[in-house]
Amino acid sequence: MPDIRCIGICTGGGDAPGLNAVIRAAVKAAILKYKWKVIGISDGFDGLIWPEKSRELTLKDVSGILPRGGTILGTTNRGNPFHYKMVENGQEVTRDISDQVIANALKLGIDAVITIGGDGSQKIALDLFQKGMNIVGVPKTIDNDLSATEVTFGFDTALHTATDAVDKIHTTAESHHRIMVVEVMGRDAGWIALEAGIAGGAHVILIPEIQFTVENICKYVTEREGYGKRFTIVVVAEGIQLPPELKENRRAGSVGNLVGDAIALRAHKEVRVSVLGHIQRGGSPTPFDRILATRFGVAAVDLIAAGGFGKMVCLQQERIRAVDIAQAVGRLKTVDPQGEIVRAARAIGICFGD
Repeated sequence: MPDIRCIGICTGGGDAPGLNAVIRAAVKAAILKYKWKVIGISDGFDGLIWPEKSRELTLKDVSGILPRGGTILGTTNRGNPFHYKMVENGQEVTRDISDQVIANALKLGIDAVITIGGDGSQKIALDLFQKGMNIVGVPKTIDNDLSATEVTFGFDTALHTATDAVDKIHTTAESHHRIMVVEVMGRDAGWIALEAGIAGGAHVILIPEIQFTVENICKYVTEREGYGKRFTIVVVAEGIQLPPELKENRRAGSVGNLVGDAIALRAHKEVRVSVLGHIQRGGSPTPFDRILATRFGVAAVDLIAAGGFGKMVCLQQERIRAVDIAQAVGRLKTVDPQGEIVRAARAIGICFGD
């Protein structure tokens, strides 16, 4: 059993509903169960680059944050201490300041760190662990694409947000007899698009895992018109594989607009595009996400108490377990094009453009 008196908590990468629930659970478990001190590390690992930005977290600090979106600690997509960008003599350079991060953690009296983040944050955590820092990981991404865990907190909330948007799009699409394209998040995996599309009654779903053509989408639209359906809802994941003709004409902007313009040009139909963007990251987490995040936070603290450094908590077969961070990073969980969910979608007439 390690001698732990103080732990640090940081959140890295894009925000997700449920981050505050993890922080709250970890702080409460650390203080109430183990009598540890807790340091909140601000803005990812920046709080260890500039330790004056970090602060002690008390029970009062986490009171009332359970239903809040975002993170009270702040976060950043930048700030990798192994490749830290800074300006020297008027020039932007990249430096490895990981030794400084480890030294500052020791100066703050931190014996172990909980890193809440996605694949990128966990890679940094692994590198710091390999340099001697006591680290435990908590997986986080609304994309639900981390292979080591069955589900990540934040996904359920994002799914609810996207589904609600598709629900609302239906009435305006039907009223104006339009094709409506809804772009959702999902850079490498199409989980949000797939499940929000099914739950929201979309007619076409485009995901990174299935190659599509605009021609196939337009044929499907024509088929719908043949049996009296004068509107079509298309849900698009931001990371879709673009057909060659769209890649050639790609300009700055969203793939949703690119797909929408292509459909309008070929089908000679009125098309409107809604890009949901960061609204999917915001808002109060669903009960499912609050509970999962709470379980993750408590499990991370227990893992530190047991000396399980270099590991990440995860959900497997509905139970909280721990896996080596080294086995978790760099492995994406993508949609199986032949899987049961896709087969179910096809069975009810949903088109994937292939």
